[in-house]
Amino acid sequence: MPDDPGGAHRPLLDDALGRMVRPYTVSEGRTRPTCHFDLMTMVVATGATLRGTLGLDHARVLELCRTPVSVAELAGRTRMPATVIKVLLSDLVERDAVVARPFNLAMHGPTAAPDLDLLEALRDGLLKRL
Repeated sequence: MPDDPGGAHRPLLDDALGRMVRPYTVSEGRTRPTCHFDLMTMVVATGATLRGTLGLDHARVLELCRTPVSVAELAGRTRMPATVIKVLLSDLVERDAVVARPFNLAMHGPTAAPDLDLLEALRDGLLKRL
């Protein structure tokens, strides 16, 4: 690549440093989602044709939503703050690209107990990223 004095062609991610774009840039300065999500909200892509254009981060989130996934998992996989993920998901919901459902333990049976090993592994993974 020719000389790039302004750094316009630098990658947005660096393996050692992580994300090289401020989170508020990804969400265009928005800090509040237009739809309600909590960390356990499950989202999944609808497969509908998108109305309008979306950025790369929207596309990445949408790709991860091909199978049901929680807001917390999306934040972890993308290495973005949950608030930013919620704003991006709001944009996708408004375009009918994803649907959101609250997580409901009752769907897993009346006697289902949380998997403590899974919860501890999740906690440990999140602590490593902080």
